[in-house]
Amino acid sequence: MAWRDSRRNRSRLLLFVSSIVLGIAALVAIYSLGDNLRQNIDSQAATLLGADLQLSGNKPVTGKVKKLVDSLGIKRSEERSFASMILFTKNNGNRLAQVKALEGDFPFYGDLETSPLSAGKTFRNGKEALVDQTLMLQYEAKVGDSIKVGEVTFAIAGVLLKAPGQTGLTSSVAPSVYIPMKYLDQTGLMQKGSRIAYRTYIKFAPKTDVEKLVKSLESRFDAADLDHKTVQSQKEDTGRSFKDLTQFLALVGFIALLLGCIGVASAVHIYIREKLNSIAILRCLGVKGYQAFLIYLIQIAGIGLFGSILGAILGSVIQQFLPIVIKDFLPFELTTGLSWPAIGQGIGIGLIISILFAMPPLVSIRKISPLNVLRNTADTGKSQRDPVIWIVYVLIIGFIFGFSYLQTQNWIQALSFTAGILASFIILTGMASLLMWLVRKFFPTSWSYLWRQGLANLFRPNNQTIILIVAIGLGTLFICTLFFTQTILLNRVKLSSSGNKPNIVLFDIQSGQKDAVIALAKQEGLPVNETVAIINMRLEQVNSRSAATIESDTSKEQSRRIFGREYRVTFRDSLTSSEKIVQGEWIGKYDPKSQLIPVSVEEGFAKRSNIALGDTLVFNVQGTIMQTYAASTRDVNWAEVQTNFLVVFPTGVLEDAPQFHVLLTHVPSAQVSARFQQVLVQKFPNISIIDLALVLKVIDDLFNKIGFVIRFMAGFSILTGIVVLISSVLISKYQRLQESVLLRTLGASRKQIFAITALEYFFLGAMASLTGILLALISSWALAKFTFETEFKPELLPVLILFILVSSLTVIIGLINSRGILSKSPLEVLRQDV
Repeated sequence: MAWRDSRRNRSRLLLFVSSIVLGIAALVAIYSLGDNLRQNIDSQAATLLGADLQLSGNKPVTGKVKKLVDSLGIKRSEERSFASMILFTKNNGNRLAQVKALEGDFPFYGDLETSPLSAGKTFRNGKEALVDQTLMLQYEAKVGDSIKVGEVTFAIAGVLLKAPGQTGLTSSVAPSVYIPMKYLDQTGLMQKGSRIAYRTYIKFAPKTDVEKLVKSLESRFDAADLDHKTVQSQKEDTGRSFKDLTQFLALVGFIALLLGCIGVASAVHIYIREKLNSIAILRCLGVKGYQAFLIYLIQIAGIGLFGSILGAILGSVIQQFLPIVIKDFLPFELTTGLSWPAIGQGIGIGLIISILFAMPPLVSIRKISPLNVLRNTADTGKSQRDPVIWIVYVLIIGFIFGFSYLQTQNWIQALSFTAGILASFIILTGMASLLMWLVRKFFPTSWSYLWRQGLANLFRPNNQTIILIVAIGLGTLFICTLFFTQTILLNRVKLSSSGNKPNIVLFDIQSGQKDAVIALAKQEGLPVNETVAIINMRLEQVNSRSAATIESDTSKEQSRRIFGREYRVTFRDSLTSSEKIVQGEWIGKYDPKSQLIPVSVEEGFAKRSNIALGDTLVFNVQGTIMQTYAASTRDVNWAEVQTNFLVVFPTGVLEDAPQFHVLLTHVPSAQVSARFQQVLVQKFPNISIIDLALVLKVIDDLFNKIGFVIRFMAGFSILTGIVVLISSVLISKYQRLQESVLLRTLGASRKQIFAITALEYFFLGAMASLTGILLALISSWALAKFTFETEFKPELLPVLILFILVSSLTVIIGLINSRGILSKSPLEVLRQDV
C-alpha cells in the first residue's frame, strides 16, 4: 500500500526530503574531511615535526643536560628563534618577523620548500637568508635583494614557501626569516632581555623506540625545563587541533540539517492534511489506525533514505573542495578520498532525523476516524493532546543533545548548544506567531485590496509564515552575528589606540639606549606616552615549596609549570589606568625595614597558580634571591595598548637590576610611522617595533580567513532555507491553485494575483531577515557588553544590503515557483478537482 499510494505523489515526496539533502551533504563533507585529515596527519606527522624529537626551552642547554642531549640520536640540529625587526635595504621597508637561526641539516624529514628549490640547502653556506613569501610580496622584494637583521646584511637566497608545521595563517601573523646560526652573534641581537626560544631537533636510527626512550628521560627533561615533542605527540596535537575544527564545522552543518528538518515536518504536515480522505476511506475498508500510520511512515522512511543517499553523494563531491576552503589552516598538503564511514554516518543520521521530524504530523494518522469521509473538515485530530507526540518531541531534543555530545564530548557544551538551538527556534517561531496574530488583530482594512490580500496570506490555511521565518531567519542570524562579532573585535583594538593613545610599542631597548631613543622620538615630534623598565626573573619557591617539592607532592596545590618559565616584571609606585586592586593593599614604595618585599599579582595568574594573599614568593633575579609576599591582587585590562604585568614590584628594589626598557608612543599617520621606524631600525637594529596599524591588518586578515570558513558552512543554512522556501511553495501548490481559481472567478487578473503573491513573499522575506538581524543585534550587543566589555557600534549599511538581498531573493523564488499557478485556467483546475 505504501508503494501504491506513493505512485501519484513521488515527486512531492521527494520535495519532502530535498530540504535535508544539503544538511546531509554538509555533514558527510565534514566527516570525510575529518577522516582524510586523520589519515594525512598519520602519514605526514614526521614531516610536520621535521625530526624524531624536538627539545625546546627559553635558555641554553648547559652542563650535564647538554651532554645528555648531545648523546641522543644520530643527527642533531640547533635553532634559535626570536622576534626582531628586519629591514629591506632596497626600499627601507621594515617589519617585525620571526627570525630563526639554523645550524645543521634540519629538517630531517621533508624540506624547507623554497623558490628556487635549491635555496633551502644553499642558504646555510653563506651570508644568505630565506624570507617568507608574504614578506617578499608585501615589500616587492626579489631573490638577490638584501635584508638587514640586526647589524648583519644577508642576501635573499630564496623565497620560503613552506616550513615544517607552518601554515598560511602563521606565515601571515608571524612571517619567518631563516639565517645561518654562525652569523647570529654578529647580528648583536643576543642581548639581555631578548626573548629567545632554544630548540634542538634530533634524528634517531631506524627502528628506535623514541617514545619509550623519551619516557625514560622525561624527568630529566622536566628538571632542565625542557619541553619535548615527538612524532607521536605531534600527531596527537595536530589531530586534536583539527578535531576541534571539524567538530565545530559539523555542528554548523548540523544546524543546516535541522533547518531542513523543519521543512520536512511542515511538508509532511501539509501532505497528511491532503491525504485525510484517502486515510479515512482506508479506515472504512478495515485498515487499522497503526497500519495507516505504518503505510505513510514507510513512504517517508523510503524517501528519507533516498534523500540521505543523494546528500551523501553531494557531500562526497563537496569534500573535494573543502581543502581549498581551509588550506590556510593546514600545515601540510591535504589529499582527499572517499570515506565510507562518513558516508554511512551521513545516511544513518539523515534517515533517523527525517523520520523523527516527520513523526509529529504522522502520529496524528492513528486518530483519524472513518467518519472523516463524511466530515467536511481538515482537522487531523487533537494530536496536541496525544501523549505520543510529546514522546516524539523528547526524542528529537534527545537526538540533538546526543549528536552535539558526540561532537564535543562535553555534556555542558552539548547542553548549551542544544539550549541555544531550541531558544533560536522558539524565538523565531514566536516572532512568526506574533506576526500572524498582529496582522489578524490589527488588520489594515483601509489598505488597497492587493495589500490586504497579501497580508491575509500570512495567516491563511497552509500558510508558510512560521517555516520560512524560522529557516531564513536563522540563516540570516548566523551571517549577521559573524559579521557583528568580527566588527566588535576589530573596533575593540581600534578603540584602544584611538585619540592620543599609544599605537607604536618599542621594546628590547637597552639601558644605554634609552635616552637616545627618547631623544629620537622627540626629534620626530612624537610624544613619549610611557617608558617602562622590564626585569627578567624566575620564580624559585612559593611558600617554601620548590619545583622539586611539588613534583613529589601528590596534592599538587601548585603546578610545577609556574617555576619553569621566565617572568618579565616591572616596578612602579602607582597603578596604571588599566589596573585596579581586587584584594589586599597596593604598596608602591618598599620600606627597607621590612623583611619581605610586597608585590602585586594579577588576579587570573594568582587563581591559576593557587597563590593567595600573604603567600611568600622567592624570585631569582640574575642570581640574586629576593624574598617577597603577595600584598595584593589586581584586575588587569589586557586589551589596553600599554604595558601590563603578572607581577609588579614596588619602587626601591629593582632599580639597579639588569633590565631593558619599553617605550610607547603615538604616531599621527602611516607616513610618520614609516619614517620613524626606518630611522629607528637603522640606528638601533636590536630594537623591535610593534605597529598597531599592522596588528589591525593582521587581525583583519585572520578574521577574514576564519570568517570565510564559517561563512562557507553557514551558507549551507542559507541554501537550506532557500530549498525549504522552494519546496514549501511547490508542496502547497494544490492549495494555491484552488485560491487562484476563487480569485480568478471573482474577477482578479493574472497581474493582480502576481502582485498579491509578490507582496506575500516580500512580507515573509522582510520579516524573516528582519527577525534574524534583530536577534543578531541583541546577541552581538550582549557579547560586546558582557564578554568583550566594549562599545557596540554596528555598521548598518552591510546589514541593510543583507536585508534587501534576503527579501528580494525570497520574492524572486516565490514568484518563479508560482508561475505554474498563474498559467492555469479556472476550468482546468475545476476539471482536475472533479
